[in-house]
Amino acid sequence: MAKGVLLDLAGVVYQGLHLLPGAGEAIARLRSGGVPVRFLTNTTRTPKRRLIERLHGMGLKVAAEELFTPAQAACNWLSLHQLSPFLVVYPDLIGEFADLSGTEGEAVVVGDAGETFTYNLLNAAFRRLVDGAEFVALARNRTFRDRDGELSLDAGPFVAALEFASRRQAIVLGKPSADFFATALASIPCAQEEAVMVGDDAEADVAGALAAGLGHALLVRTGKYRPGDEARCDPAPSATVADITEAVDWIVTQSP
Repeated sequence: MAKGVLLDLAGVVYQGLHLLPGAGEAIARLRSGGVPVRFLTNTTRTPKRRLIERLHGMGLKVAAEELFTPAQAACNWLSLHQLSPFLVVYPDLIGEFADLSGTEGEAVVVGDAGETFTYNLLNAAFRRLVDGAEFVALARNRTFRDRDGELSLDAGPFVAALEFASRRQAIVLGKPSADFFATALASIPCAQEEAVMVGDDAEADVAGALAAGLGHALLVRTGKYRPGDEARCDPAPSATVADITEAVDWIVTQSP
């Protein structure tokens, strides 16, 4: 069986304000079997503390050291390089960066800013990039499943717009960054080839994990999944399953 399991959150474990059916039991099954679980999210609208509170409110106990977010990765990266952030993020996330004031320059940090993606904000970010600021993307997902059940634009299209205009390539710190997966696995610890990733995004979660060296990655048909997603990315999923319950069945019975 796998020596470590990485789980995406939105679309895999919960949707909106509720756990998906069977999610709590599936995670408990892994934990009771002695399999370490870590949670990797590309959500950039919610601070880590509030995300943990939300999970607790749903009945799922997750410790701070079990949850990995792009904002956390960005703060570590900015501190390492002594850079101050120019934030293009959702207002609720701004507080995550409050204590950062680098002395070696500035970095434009782009996440899902929702309705605050305005021309003026994007243009201000563009001008800083032209002037030499570093360029960091918390994630570059194309879409997410919104509260109304439909797909909405995620951060990726706006990152791509700034890349096109500035002729710069963003450093991606969330999934599918190999460092993001590696940091989570190092906390177990678990070798990459002995780990399994479970996600609803064939590109960032599944292909990203396999490209990063994880042994297996499973695509669930919940969340943002759309028919045919499993054939749209390379590497392809190790398996495509109905939901997290079927994913854990696969991990327990089929993974080495």
